[in-house]
Amino acid sequence: MPRSACPIATALEVLGDRWTLVIVRDMLAGKSKYGDFLASPEGITTNILADRLKRMEADGLVEKRPYQSKPVRYEYVLTESGKALHPTLVEISKWANANFAETWTPPDWFMKTP
Repeated sequence: MPRSACPIATALEVLGDRWTLVIVRDMLAGKSKYGDFLASPEGITTNILADRLKRMEADGLVEKRPYQSKPVRYEYVLTESGKALHPTLVEISKWANANFAETWTPPDWFMKTP
C-alpha cells in the first residue's frame, strides 16, 4: 500500500532506492542475468541485488524467466511498466549532465526514447 495517493510519493516508494533505476538502466542496455548486474561499475552487492530484483518483480517492473533447467537459473526482463521508465531515465540523465560536470553522457541509442 502506498503511503499516500500522491503520484510522486508512490513512484518514490517503487523507484526511490539507490539501485532500482540503475538496474532498469542496465536492463535497457541488454543485461538480463544476475552476473550481468553484478558486473556493473556501481558495485551492487549480491544481497542487495537479490532484494531489489525480488522487489522489482513484486512491483511489476521485471519478470523473472528460467533460461536454464539444471540447475535452474533465471534471467530478468523488463515488463511494459519497466520499459515505460526509459523516457524518465533520459530526462534524469539530461538533468544530471546539465548540473553535474562529472557525469558521463549516455550513448545515443539510450538518449533516443522509443
